Amino acid sequence: MQAVPSEFLTIDRKERANKPYSDLNLRPPTERVCDFDDVVISFSSERAMAEAARCIHCPDPAPCMVACPTKNDIPSAMWLIEQGRFKEAAAIYHQTSSLPEVCGRVCPHEQLCQGSCVLNKHHTPVLTGQLEVFALEWERANDPHVIQKAPATGRKIAIVGAGPAGLSAAHLLLERGHAVTIYDAKPAPGGLMVYGIPNFKLPKDSFFRKWEDLERAGAHFVGNTYVGKDITIDQLFEQGYQAVFVGVGTGIDAPMEIAGEDLPGVYEATDFLIRGNVEENYLPNDKKERPQVGKRVAVIGGGDTAADCLRTALRMGAEEVICIYRRTEKEMPGGYKDRQMAKDEGAQFRFLTQPVKFIPGPDGRLAAIECIEMQLGEPDAKGRRKPVPVEGSNFSIAVDTAIKALGYWPDPVIGKTTPDLETHDWGLITVTDKKTGATTRPGVYAGGDGVTGPDLVVTAMVAGRKSAEAIDQYLKTLE
Repeated sequence: MQAVPSEFLTIDRKERANKPYSDLNLRPPTERVCDFDDVVISFSSERAMAEAARCIHCPDPAPCMVACPTKNDIPSAMWLIEQGRFKEAAAIYHQTSSLPEVCGRVCPHEQLCQGSCVLNKHHTPVLTGQLEVFALEWERANDPHVIQKAPATGRKIAIVGAGPAGLSAAHLLLERGHAVTIYDAKPAPGGLMVYGIPNFKLPKDSFFRKWEDLERAGAHFVGNTYVGKDITIDQLFEQGYQAVFVGVGTGIDAPMEIAGEDLPGVYEATDFLIRGNVEENYLPNDKKERPQVGKRVAVIGGGDTAADCLRTALRMGAEEVICIYRRTEKEMPGGYKDRQMAKDEGAQFRFLTQPVKFIPGPDGRLAAIECIEMQLGEPDAKGRRKPVPVEGSNFSIAVDTAIKALGYWPDPVIGKTTPDLETHDWGLITVTDKKTGATTRPGVYAGGDGVTGPDLVVTAMVAGRKSAEAIDQYLKTLE
C-alpha cells in the first residue's frame, strides 16, 4: 500500500494529465553508434521534477505499483521527486529493491510500471524508469546510501552466482548481520549485469558502484570458481556455511543444430557479447580475444539479446547488420524500445526467415547463410502461431559473421553434483515453495533464471530477496 500524502486528495488530476509530454532524450543514432556509452541522456533536476508532476496519483492500488514486480511505491516517489526531495524518493526505492539503479535502466518499463500508467490512454505515460534512475544518481552524487547492518550473528551463508538474484540475497542477508561469501565462475561479480547487458544499456560503472556498497557492508567475492566443478555445495557446507543460496541463472546458449555451426565466424550470443562489451581486465582467460566482426553481420533470434547483439555489431564497425527471425515482428519476444533503437542505429530486419545451413567460403570461414522462407501456421502450445517452412523457397544471404541469439538453457552441473537436490527441464532447480525458494535439499535455497528459466533482472532480484528472508528465518531454527 502506498503512503498517500494528504496533498494527493486535493490535486487536479485532469490538469496533471494535460501537462506537456516529452519522451526520453536519446543521443543521436549517428553519434551513439560510434561508442559504447550510455544512450539515454540523464534528466536534469528541473526535467525530473516536471516529469514527476505529470503523475495523476491514481487511487490505491495504483496500476504502476501493481505492475512492478518489487511493488515499489512509485506514486510516493513521484510526489517526492516533484517536490525536489530526491533523497527521500531514493529511499522509497531502497525499501523494496536491492538494485534500483539497475532496474531503472534495464527493466522493460513499457511492459511493467510505465506500461500500466493510465496516461497510456493518450500515449503519454509518466517515465517512471528514468525517474528512478534520476533519484538514485542524484543520491549517489550528493548523499550516498549506506547499507545498514544488524549486529553480527556469527552465521555464514554461501551465495552461488553473483548476478541479480545472488547479489540481492546477499544484500538482505548482510543487513540481517550475517556473513556472506559470493562464488562465481567469472572473474568479477555482476553476472548478466556485467557479462550480458551491454554498456550502452547499463553502464558498468553504475553496477560496480553498487558492488562497492556491498563490499563495504562486508560482502566477500570469490571469482573464477565454478561451483559444481571446482567445489561442490556439499563442500561449502563442510567449510562451515550453514545455508546456501543458488542464483546461477541460465547461461548455456541454445544451439541451432544445423550444419556449419562450428565454422569460424559463427558466434554464440553470450560469447560475442562478453568479448565485445566487457573490459579486458574483467574478461575470463578463454575470452580475451575480441570478436572478428566482418562487414556483413547476421543476428539470428528475436529477443532482447538479439537486439543487444545487433547494436554491439554496429558499434564494432559492421557496415551491414541484419536480424533474421522466423516469425513476424508482432511475435518477437524482445522489447519494442530496444528493437526501435537498433533500427534507428541502422540494423535491418528480415522476418519469416529460418536459417538452415551455415556455408563456408574457400578459406573455411563463414561466407553465407542458407535460409528458407516461413509462413505462420496454427498456434503452438503457448498460443504463438507456429512458423511453417515454405517448400522450395531456399535462398542464401552473404555474411561474414553470424551470431546465434536463440535463448538460454540451464547449466545442469549444480543438480548433477548435489545429492538430494531435485531438478527438472534439463537442469532448472526445483523449488518446493515459490515464496521462499526452498529446494528439496535442506538449507539450500534457489531463485532467479536458474529456477524459472530466462526472465527479467527484476524478477531475479525479487526472488533473491524472498530467499534471503527465508534463509534468515531458517538460520534462527538452528540456534
